[in-house]
Amino acid sequence: MTYGKPLGDRYYPRIADALLVEQLRNSGAVHIKGPKWCGKTSTGERASKSSVYLQDPDRGPALLALADSMPSALLQGETPRLIDEWQMAPQLWDAVRFAVDRGREHGMFILTGSSTPRRRPAHTGVGRIAPLVMRTMSLLESGESTGEVSLSALFDGADSVAAMSDVNVDGYASVLCRGGWPEAVALGESAPGAMAQSYVEELLDSSIEEMDGFKRNSTWMRSIMRSLARNVSGQASLATVAADMRESPSDVTVADYVDALARAYVTEDLPAWNPNLRSKTVVRTGPTRHFCDPSLAAAVLGATPQRLLEDFTTFGLLFESLCVRDLRVYASALRGQVSHYRDKTGLEADAVISLADGRWAPVEVKMGQSRIDEGAKHLLKLADRVDKDKEGAPSFLMVLTSTTTAYRRPDGVVVVPLACLGV
Repeated sequence: MTYGKPLGDRYYPRIADALLVEQLRNSGAVHIKGPKWCGKTSTGERASKSSVYLQDPDRGPALLALADSMPSALLQGETPRLIDEWQMAPQLWDAVRFAVDRGREHGMFILTGSSTPRRRPAHTGVGRIAPLVMRTMSLLESGESTGEVSLSALFDGADSVAAMSDVNVDGYASVLCRGGWPEAVALGESAPGAMAQSYVEELLDSSIEEMDGFKRNSTWMRSIMRSLARNVSGQASLATVAADMRESPSDVTVADYVDALARAYVTEDLPAWNPNLRSKTVVRTGPTRHFCDPSLAAAVLGATPQRLLEDFTTFGLLFESLCVRDLRVYASALRGQVSHYRDKTGLEADAVISLADGRWAPVEVKMGQSRIDEGAKHLLKLADRVDKDKEGAPSFLMVLTSTTTAYRRPDGVVVVPLACLGV
């Protein structure tokens, strides 16, 4: 698969394309979930043979009425059938599950959803509806990364690591503010961040309320998003978020608003990795705060590429979030998960990639050349602290950077520019 180059219809190939095709072969239906504007519908359309769009401005009200009276009617059509934004009529989930049970075929339906409804379906869909998380475009998919350093090859024991990137710090500031929104990538924003700003404003105006019909205070929501943006790549508690607001609502209200952002896939916190250790060191279990795309955090903070270059502390935190976004996309192709590690001694790894077969690899994110030694030291110490008899030795240790050259250090740690990393 060639990434980073649009096809004739301006569609950029996505890593999720192959995952969707594979899951359709093995499941009756696939649920593509992720933030609005990340490309779920376009990806679903390319794999489907018929479709129904619940957000169609002309037919939407009639379709929703039909979903209330006879949901099975919306499932009629050539398969795979795409049902876009199914959460607007949650009863369709159970209808799809029932149809899959009756049809006993694979690849019948593709559901897309940009939020998780409060009203849960009667059945989970386990065994019938396979989940597929889709995120915004990685730098490989948008064409900024050469992909010369393969994550899969590193897990398979590749020894040679050598590549160069022409993306400099200015370039990272620009792509970070632009984000991985397919439309922004395809059109080439003249002012990076315009689409992310539009996303935030639409979210505050209507999207969160439309998700579950519960009216929320947009001023509070903006304040909570600003607090989360200020604490991106950190482990801010809900109490910290509440204290960061000028006008503090109750803890219950803050928790509801933060939950609403997660259910709309606006935020995607990074869970903690809890390995078996050689010592009795206590592992911190709080999640690391991240937005689905770092451009949203930049937009909420009013950050532009130029301002990021003038504030390297904020730039560094957002760059870490950019790296986490890309690692999640690449790990999904390997059926892997990404988490973070931090213990009571302060030892940490910004990301830990874990594969289903038990292989794992820790990653430290360091923007400048001067901090690579520090990152490598942390990784070597963590590798020594983990109980290898129970967890196995790490497949590799990686420092992910904004520099331009990929190489393997004498101590075995690989140094990789984000714009050289790929699947």
